[in-house]
Amino acid sequence: MLSTFARMTLLCLRPIRRYALMSRDDEDDHDDMDCDSLLWSRELERHSLGDFSMAVVQANEVIEDHSQVETGNGAVFVGVYDGHGGPEASRYISDHLFSHLMRISRERGVITEETLRAAFSATEKGFLTLVRRTRGLKPLIAAAGSCCLVGVIWKGTLLIANVGDSRAVLGSSVSSNDHRSNRIVAEQLTSDHNAAQEEVRQDLRSLHPDDPRILVHKQSVWRIKGIIQINRDAYLKHPDFSLGPSFPRFYLPEGLKDRVLQTSDKFVIFASDGLWEHVSNQQAVEIVNKHPRPVRIARRLVRRAMNIAAKKKGMMYDDLKKVERGVRRFFHDDITVAVIFIDNELLMVEKATLPELSIKAKYFMVKNAQGIARRLVRRAMNIAAKKKGMMYDDLKKVERGVRRFFHDDITVAVIFIDNELLMVEKATLPELSIKGFSHTVGPSKFSLFFS
Repeated sequence: MLSTFARMTLLCLRPIRRYALMSRDDEDDHDDMDCDSLLWSRELERHSLGDFSMAVVQANEVIEDHSQVETGNGAVFVGVYDGHGGPEASRYISDHLFSHLMRISRERGVITEETLRAAFSATEKGFLTLVRRTRGLKPLIAAAGSCCLVGVIWKGTLLIANVGDSRAVLGSSVSSNDHRSNRIVAEQLTSDHNAAQEEVRQDLRSLHPDDPRILVHKQSVWRIKGIIQINRDAYLKHPDFSLGPSFPRFYLPEGLKDRVLQTSDKFVIFASDGLWEHVSNQQAVEIVNKHPRPVRIARRLVRRAMNIAAKKKGMMYDDLKKVERGVRRFFHDDITVAVIFIDNELLMVEKATLPELSIKAKYFMVKNAQGIARRLVRRAMNIAAKKKGMMYDDLKKVERGVRRFFHDDITVAVIFIDNELLMVEKATLPELSIKGFSHTVGPSKFSLFFS
């Protein structure tokens, strides 16, 4: 069963050709929900077995959650990477894990549990190499870690790999006791690799019987070495990154699981623990089931979690929305949610033809990058209007020519730099030329000079 699934998945998950943006809450035109400037979402996109919905909210000063959905002809890949101690590890996983999986799968000709383990291992090895190269400039990068939840779906089969306490939850329809109606039930497909779990604590104690401080209970929370709740950090696993002699190397294996989807299975929720801290498995599937194929269902789950988080602190969500990133972490964690709907009638289809699509949440979270050039221009025009004693809404009505009395022509280009790409010999991207004056887009002439 798995070998057939593996070979076909390898054929279906080809290099991604189309990239999509996530929209920020306050940049949408919908009036049904109030805006939250730290919330992004993508609604609804197609995959080979149905639709998917995705949303992320930022709490940390620099967002530590990164995620991606990759779709191809007949398959879908979902990754949720919940970082801690900084965004470096989760960002690195988002940039490299899927590529490693495709490379290793092509080399071996199949996708199996061992292929996924190899992709995890290659990604971790690459990150540790990055740590060695950069720890002189950024010593705390060795303290960065990440949970990693991955799902691959092809033709009715779901393969899941999980490290940490992110969670995949399946929503299935079952008959009620009187058989007159159906109800939705939740099934957790992953195990939480978290010190809060008694099983994990027992494993840690058995692996380190001579270390009385392998687990520390403080402020009602179990922490490994008194620092974190999960156990995949470089400084905990590798002695050369140790912050001191009390941090030994230890390791718990990642969990992998494959499942044949049934016609009663309706959707799978992939989410970081920021959601599950406030919303139970059953509550989550009931929220999704209550609104069949709605626009913005992932965002609805995120907002439910934030409503509950606000109430726990004795405040309203409308007030929480006004709290800036960084301070938000006192109320809730970064939250990532991807809801993968399953169309039962498509389970038996040999192959669905869909455009290949890649959505990576991290590109639109870091530093609120989406629309940043436009934001800078609008900020300048707001200030220009105030200098003349008027509102920006009034300035927008002023015709060109007369506008020159208020401000000059303004051009802004913001070039973001991914640190990981600085060491790459050559990146292959489509050639592109954008000329702001004529507002045209066409093939770049750069290749004439640099090829």
